[in-house]
Amino acid sequence: MRHGTGEYTRWSIAIAVVFVAAMFPVLWIVSLSFKTPATVGDGRLIPKKWTFDNYKGLFSGGFDSPLLRPLINSILIALIATVIAVALASLAAYAIARLDFPGKALVLGGALAVSMFPPISVVGPLFDMWRTLGLYDTYPGLIIPYLTFALPLAIYILVAFFREIPWDLEEAAQVDGATPFQAFRRIIFPLAAPGVFTAAILVFIFAWNDFVFAISLTSSNASRTVPAAIAFFTGESQFTSPTGNIAAAAVLVTVPIIVFVLIFQRRIVAGLTAGAVKG
Repeated sequence: MRHGTGEYTRWSIAIAVVFVAAMFPVLWIVSLSFKTPATVGDGRLIPKKWTFDNYKGLFSGGFDSPLLRPLINSILIALIATVIAVALASLAAYAIARLDFPGKALVLGGALAVSMFPPISVVGPLFDMWRTLGLYDTYPGLIIPYLTFALPLAIYILVAFFREIPWDLEEAAQVDGATPFQAFRRIIFPLAAPGVFTAAILVFIFAWNDFVFAISLTSSNASRTVPAAIAFFTGESQFTSPTGNIAAAAVLVTVPIIVFVLIFQRRIVAGLTAGAVKG
């Protein structure tokens, strides 16, 4: 089927409109982050007077600064949740794909349903439970809820990849003397690497972007992550709003994720597409 010049033109215009609409809020936040308090409300996209004070203010004071400790918390909590989720999801997905047991489809469907569950619905019970168990305002107090929602999604993605791996390879490895775990670790797991990488990225982004759990299950910078910490930014007085600092923090939190996704976009799309087709 051949496409005419007019159709290409319409598609190009549509893509350009969508791109501008998507990027405008990002550009506006970037613009606010470089404006002075006096010009932050002037309505100009390009700052009349550029300043880096909003970024410097985020890190002034070292570990007592508004952003440094929450940024470290975000990185560590997201990485720990990702490593645990990928490790557990790989074993669970392998078992679901490899073993034949009653209710397997129900288990897989339940995993997908749990991953779509609204987090706000469990915040109340978790708040009381965490305070009783001493998990409130701690790393595990955030990592566990993240695993609750991210782990089922990772399992669902990885099952599709494990199902498409020829099991003759595993049997051949065992014939050569490998144990079942060695065959999984050396043969099956590397072949499922695209799916594992896709699952890891999605889990990391979920943990990095979370606001509901971070704002509800923390009370100090001991474990508070960046999205929640931004909500506690204050101005120099009750009559000033830290708009520039909030915009600068938003840029610092968002840009790494955007760069990360752009670098690995092919692998992410390939992993999601393969999982969808093969599932």
